[in-house]
Amino acid sequence: MTAQPERLDRAAYSSSSKSAALTLLKRTPNASLAEVAAALGVSKVAALGRLQRLESDGLVERSYEAGHVGRPRVRFRLTERGSAIFPHAYTEMSLCALEFIERRLGRAAVGELLSQRAGEVADRNWSRLRSSSLPMRVAELARVRTEGGYMAEVTARRRGSVELREHNCPILALARQYPEACETERRMFESVLRAKVEVSHRVVAGDPVCRFLIRERGGAT
Repeated sequence: MTAQPERLDRAAYSSSSKSAALTLLKRTPNASLAEVAAALGVSKVAALGRLQRLESDGLVERSYEAGHVGRPRVRFRLTERGSAIFPHAYTEMSLCALEFIERRLGRAAVGELLSQRAGEVADRNWSRLRSSSLPMRVAELARVRTEGGYMAEVTARRRGSVELREHNCPILALARQYPEACETERRMFESVLRAKVEVSHRVVAGDPVCRFLIRERGGAT
């Protein structure tokens, strides 16, 4: 029932100015007005005008952060409706299929299907992830995941480790009902990256991003 309104929302907010503001808040939750203006390359007055229009449409909301001096600082973030504009990978159809399989074959069969699907994704992208350098493999995986709607980026590189963040979860509704989907993706990452992958944040757990710490196998913990 929700698929059609989401499609209409994406079309209505696909203009460059609206899309830029929404994408910024997706990547930077609780951004200040100054941060929004700087990122969009406009004045604070212009940025506030855009944010107010998005607020009136129910896509953006504000909160107030108390400071040491003066009035509280205003912060902006996407509402649940605003987040729904971003890709969600045919969630309703996928959920129906998995629920059908669970009823007929049991929960274990759902896990098997998710693992099979992850294996197919890994096989399809294996040739893109053959670099001998872990940072290069992670950077390419970020591109692959962004193509799939995850808004992924490499955010930090240290000796022997790389941090990957995903700002959007196209399978969020599915992962809420079938959390094994998250573990399946983590194992897939380990396979294609030939590395150890730890997860410290999950969108499905209420965090603003999914955060992965990726280390060479056998590296320090």
